[in-house]
Amino acid sequence: MTIQEFTQLLEKEFEDLTPGTLTPQTNYRDIPNWSSMHALIIIAFVDANFGVELTASDLRSTQTIEDLYTIIQSKLSQ
Repeated sequence: MTIQEFTQLLEKEFEDLTPGTLTPQTNYRDIPNWSSMHALIIIAFVDANFGVELTASDLRSTQTIEDLYTIIQSKLSQ
């Protein structure tokens, strides 16, 4: 899966976002109305789609969609 495909899939998880809003460089914490619920959505999305468990520490160490993608790819290759 490419970074663009990942970004599009993730974007669909946030119902209030207009398609095309997110880019790999988007700081996901800047999503309007960001809350801890969004963090849980990301964790569940990654687990359901990639079988990868993201921890709170993983999320704290990332800022952008690309950072998330990179950490997922890293965990998949382990």
